[in-house]
Amino acid sequence: MKISSYIHRLGFPILLLCLLLSGCSGFGVQATPTESVESEQDFDTVISATGVVVPADWATLSFSTSGIIEEVQVKENDLVAQGDNLVRLEGQETLGAAISAANLELQAAQQALDSLFDDPELRSARASQAIVDAQQAIKDSQQRVDNLMTSSDPDDIDQAKANLVLARDRLDKALEDYDPYDKKPEDNLMRAALLSKVAQARKEYESAQRLVNNLLGDAHELDLAEAEANLALAEAQLITAQRDFENLKDNPDPEDVALAEARVENAKIQLDAAQATLEDLSLVAPFDGTVSELNVRKSEWIVPGQSVITIADLDHLQVETTDLNEIDVARIRVGDPVLVTFDALPGVEIPGEIVRIASKASPGAGVNYKAIVELAEIPEALKWGMTAFVDIQLDQ
Repeated sequence: MKISSYIHRLGFPILLLCLLLSGCSGFGVQATPTESVESEQDFDTVISATGVVVPADWATLSFSTSGIIEEVQVKENDLVAQGDNLVRLEGQETLGAAISAANLELQAAQQALDSLFDDPELRSARASQAIVDAQQAIKDSQQRVDNLMTSSDPDDIDQAKANLVLARDRLDKALEDYDPYDKKPEDNLMRAALLSKVAQARKEYESAQRLVNNLLGDAHELDLAEAEANLALAEAQLITAQRDFENLKDNPDPEDVALAEARVENAKIQLDAAQATLEDLSLVAPFDGTVSELNVRKSEWIVPGQSVITIADLDHLQVETTDLNEIDVARIRVGDPVLVTFDALPGVEIPGEIVRIASKASPGAGVNYKAIVELAEIPEALKWGMTAFVDIQLDQ
């Protein structure tokens, strides 16, 4: 009885618990899951972009100096080769003369430099002559000092005065003989001979006069100081000449070599400058191509940087995209095949491939990148600037 009563009391809570569990499980019932299929976005395998036809190589040329157009040597649509003259400014004759002068100076400077090394006998002779000149200067200076410091011999004075009188007489006679011929033409032989005698007689008279003055004059402190200074200078010059002789008998003077080398270098600089200036007066073709645009005429004044002429290699046209956005540019690669069509050439389809992709967005509205397409062939009617449509085939 106790046991049954216990079971009875225990059953009700269990039953209640079961009901509660059954109700909760109803709320937690989930529908049988259906198989989840993740949809994959289908990307296009072709990217389309608009482009423009451009040359693979082109350049707009201008002068680096101002001037007047002397000659226009080409016309629009002319074919030119690399190095051909296109347009020339005035002033080439003047610069040509400057180049010739610079060339002559360079040759003379180089010859002077070479002679320092090629003629040791001449160097030695010049050094020896410098010694002789210094020795003579010492002798003359010493004699001058001696004359100022010693009184003159009376017999020497008398003889000098007598020589002065004789020299004066010879001068007077020479002047008297010349006087009748003074008005004769300068090419008259007699007049020239007599005039030469007058000059010689005057020179002898002046020399005799100086000798008398020296013999009669007293030594002045300033004169003596000057003479002694000249003597000291002459002695110093002799020392220098002797040292130079020892240095130069085998090798040229380093200072002379440095000066000669500087002269050569300066001549080269002047020549290079003249040639560069001459080159600046002409525009030449930087590569083989076609004259696509000509903006000047003969006799016009131009300024540095002004657009003069445009040269383009029209045999190698390519296409540059103009509206390839940032999403599409991230999906393409160099080497991707393309198919190009043109507004101006209906029915023409040209295969090609991408050869370059810009690493930076092009300036302008929106974010667009330039991709360069190389064409497998160039249609005959294709022109620079035509609109193109590019279909880029992506790898699967």
